[in-house]
Amino acid sequence: MPQNIYDNPEFFAGYSALREKDLNANNLIVRPHLLPLVGDVQGLDVLDMGCGAGELSRWLVDGGAKSAVGMDVSERMLAEAEQQPRESLTYIHSSAEDASFESDPFDLVVSVLMLHYIEDIRTLLERIYTWLRPGGRFVFCMEHPVMTAGQGIVEPGWITHDDSGLKAWTLLRYSDEGKRVSHWFVDGVVKYHRTTETMVNSLIDAGFRIERLLEPHVPEEFEQQHPELRRERERPNFLFMSAKAEK
Repeated sequence: MPQNIYDNPEFFAGYSALREKDLNANNLIVRPHLLPLVGDVQGLDVLDMGCGAGELSRWLVDGGAKSAVGMDVSERMLAEAEQQPRESLTYIHSSAEDASFESDPFDLVVSVLMLHYIEDIRTLLERIYTWLRPGGRFVFCMEHPVMTAGQGIVEPGWITHDDSGLKAWTLLRYSDEGKRVSHWFVDGVVKYHRTTETMVNSLIDAGFRIERLLEPHVPEEFEQQHPELRRERERPNFLFMSAKAEK
């Protein structure tokens, strides 16, 4: 059974407060890099997998997508999404693992910060491939493996490297893939760590051709306004990829 942590009231309150801050990961890294990677959506039929409160889904239809389906396991998130309806946008309540669509109904599947919650990533990627029309694209971002590796094993964070005061990021058990249970707003948050190698090869094995891979940091304009953000260059928070369904 997929975990539905976002319907936990305490977790949802903490996550909502985080998203309301100007300096959050969505504003600093996700939007500036994901939207250009998605590119032109004019006339496309799109699935937003793990749509949350629907921000990306709305951007897709406002940007010219013919239709968009926002899918999420969280009823709380979907209730927020439905507060800002769009005529060509529909929402469905489902986990990615349980979702079912007819063969190749979409030109584009997008996913933001969801894949690290998926236990059987290979099966899901194979299913996403069947949901895409020939030449369709899968664009996603997820927590970077250097971030998920030590979760629940060691307290993640910056450590002083030497007497110079340089900081280094804690990295442990990178090659040991599998379940990670940690505290994020609440105890018992379940994610699944896998290496970049596994993600790339799982996409290739499912029939995708990798178009682009990004490990971005905070854009320079934000760094100039907030110099403390420059240390984000020392390790990638997120892994972005674009892949095409070769059929």
